[in-house]
Order: sequence, then structure tokens, then C-alpha cells
Amino acid sequence: MKKVLLIILLIISCIYLYAQDNYEIQVYASELVKKKSTMVELHSNYTFDGQKNTEASVLPTNHILHETIEITHGFTDWMEIGFYFFNAIGNDNRTTYVGSHIRPRIAVPDKYHLPVGLSLSTEVGYQKPEYSEDDWTLEVRPIIDKQFKKLYLAFNPTFDKSLHGLNANQGFIFSPNIKAGYAVTSLIAPGIEYYGALGPLNSFFPYSLQQHQIFAVVDINFSKKWEFNAGYGISLTNATDNAIFKVILGRRFP
Repeated sequence: MKKVLLIILLIISCIYLYAQDNYEIQVYASELVKKKSTMVELHSNYTFDGQKNTEASVLPTNHILHETIEITHGFTDWMEIGFYFFNAIGNDNRTTYVGSHIRPRIAVPDKYHLPVGLSLSTEVGYQKPEYSEDDWTLEVRPIIDKQFKKLYLAFNPTFDKSLHGLNANQGFIFSPNIKAGYAVTSLIAPGIEYYGALGPLNSFFPYSLQQHQIFAVVDINFSKKWEFNAGYGISLTNATDNAIFKVILGRRFP
């Protein structure tokens, strides 16, 4: 009987693994913020159909608005550092500052003329236990992208690790992100973004416990100083939140 209960608890923990990570829904491009410049971004995500009950002390994600402020500064032509400030807005005492992450990133400069863009991001930080099963986490994100005239492709084979919390004993979770966009004009580029969480590389979760999200998105390039991305996403399994609308608005200084 104890073994059965243990298995049930493990399944529940897998279902809600990273369920509160809808603070920054973005497939990274390899390009860095330019040296001595700063990018300020606001990531806004609203979940129409999310987790409705408190699970493993994590508050529900249903009908919650996530607002994340990201500030990134370019220090050299090969390194930038970003800071995140996570916030949640919702009823039933769910409105609060949630936590912060720091994200150093390095890239191969354009002067080396590689056939693809290459960079590597590492992100570490804290979220309150009421909003994440794992309060301290690490993310390692390689970034590969390529522009083919009007077609843009990006692949982020991301690896997530709990440093402290419910899933601290698990290994790195493979969480691939993919983007395809097509510039129909110089202003508008619609596309598709995919976000997944498959499990440890040596033992993927069963498909029903994996996370698979598809977003229909649009990028609007109305100025070189501004960045705008918006999209609506659905889940392909029950292991993650469904029906999410997201907007990213960024401004480059100077």
C-alpha cells in the first residue's frame, strides 16, 4: 500500500512540475543586447485555463496574470547579463512579488561569420514556494538560430534543474523550445512557438505527463528601438496550463 501511495505522489508531482513557470514565455534568439546598451522588457501572460487547486503548497494558476520585468545590459560584444523580477496578480491573495532570477549569457560574435547564430544562457534564481514547487532553480539554455531571407528558425534545447524543493532529487529536465517565423512584410512576422518539458534525458516521462505547448504568435517590428511579440497558446497534454495569452514589449536604450 505504501508503494502505491508513493507512486501516486510521484505522478502528481510530475503532472505539476514547472506548472508555475509561465512568467517568461519566449524562444530566445542568439543575438545579444549590444555593448553599453540596455533592454527593458515587460512580459505579460494571462492563464485562462490553469491549475484550479492548491497542489504541493503551490497556489492555483487559473485566471492569474503574470507580470515580469526583465532588464538586460550588454557588457561586451560576447556577453550580457539579464535580471528578472516576477510578479503575480490574482484573486484569493495571489497578488505579490514572486521572486527574481539572474541570467548571464555569452555568444559567438558576428565577426566570426558562423553559418548559424550561437549563444549560451544560464539562469538561476528564487521563487516563493507558494508559486513554485522548487524555490531555487537553474536553467541552462543553448541557443541556435538562422535567418533564411524571410524565414527565421530558432532552437533552444533547454535543461532545467531544481536546486532546492520538491524535485531537487531529479536530474536535468529536457525542455526544448522551437520557433519558426516568416516575415510577410518588413513590419509583421507571424509564426509558431513550441515549448516542452519531456523529463530527464535518460528516462523521459510518459507522454501524458510531459508538457507540450503550441503558441500562434506575431512579431511586429515597428522600430529598431522596440520589440513586440504576442501570442495565444494551447496545451497538448494535461500536464501544463492551457489557453494562455502572452505579450512581450521591449525597449532598447539608447
